[in-house]
Amino acid sequence: MRRWLAVALVLALSASAQEVLKVGVVVSATGPAASLGIPERNTFLMLQEMLDRTGGVAGRKVQFVILDDASDTTQAVRNTRRLVEEGVVAIVGTTTTPASLGMIPVVAEAKVPMISLAASKDIIHPVDAQRFWVFKTPQTEELMARAIVADMVARGVKTVGYIGFNDAYGEGWARFFEAEARAKGIQVVVSERYARTDTSVTGQVLRIIARRPEAVLIGASGTPAVLPQRTLKERGYTGLIYQTHGVANPDFLRVGGQDVEGTLLPAGPILVAEQLPTGYPTKRVALDYIQRYEAKYGIGSYSTFGAHAWDAWLILRPALERALRRADPKDLAAFRAVLRDEIEATRNLAATHGIFTFSKEDHLGLRFEDTAVMVRVEGGRWKLERTFR
Repeated sequence: MRRWLAVALVLALSASAQEVLKVGVVVSATGPAASLGIPERNTFLMLQEMLDRTGGVAGRKVQFVILDDASDTTQAVRNTRRLVEEGVVAIVGTTTTPASLGMIPVVAEAKVPMISLAASKDIIHPVDAQRFWVFKTPQTEELMARAIVADMVARGVKTVGYIGFNDAYGEGWARFFEAEARAKGIQVVVSERYARTDTSVTGQVLRIIARRPEAVLIGASGTPAVLPQRTLKERGYTGLIYQTHGVANPDFLRVGGQDVEGTLLPAGPILVAEQLPTGYPTKRVALDYIQRYEAKYGIGSYSTFGAHAWDAWLILRPALERALRRADPKDLAAFRAVLRDEIEATRNLAATHGIFTFSKEDHLGLRFEDTAVMVRVEGGRWKLERTFR
């Protein structure tokens, strides 16, 4: 009798273990991109608590396996391989463009669906044999460059300087911004680069000022984006300064202080959710996320980056529910393939940053008018400048 009970207990524990759906998460919780990765990590910790209270997804426990890549591409790739070996059904991450690009060959080889939290269009376009497995939630440089140029045109800007990261993020922004500016009759008169870890950009800024552009765009993200702006101010530049949606977090305001007053940037609508007009399609979802996040982490603590993680789960959860009706996670390879298809089947999903509708050709699925607003830093706060609806 005791032996039978022992065997039954082992079988029950085994069955219980098989019920757990593991989802891998890679974020940059330390290093230069930490101001972006920490709210992403915090969002998944919050989600884990919520799922533990409510019983998971379709009666199955969900476990987020969260790993820090330290803002390093090599570590992100190493983490991805580890998660694949641990049997995750999907991977969310990572925070930065270079590291997300590095993860793509790994997930494609293992045939594991991935939802990136980084900006570059190159992560999901074109949807080739590798990107077949990859989706993402943040707006691309192409979408946000369109917003910046539209704002510049409205302000009568004719000449602009550019300084950005010397990596895939900065180069992507340079490419899409220069193309959009040229199409609208704006001349990029100077283009400079710097490293995320640099402590001085004086030479680059002096070359920019020498060309006297009416505006400067800084193609950077997180707190390292403050350095060029602070240097421009210190050297007496008085023109318009634009940043990318990569700075839309409280740490940029905290570190930048007075040096970032007046900054113009495109952002996901959640950044100014309370200021959005009544009826804006993402307002309700955005305010719900903000309320939940601030209740756990403090008033004013939310950022657009944690919201990208929230959106990834809004997409992944219903896809998991549909996949569980079609496939058994015990056959991991088959389940991963079905889950990928169900992610791609996402239609008209209202999230914090826009309305997601994926297709075989589009693994971002955001419409410009729903996903971009222009914001100004005023009095150390974000102020809505314009929408595009």
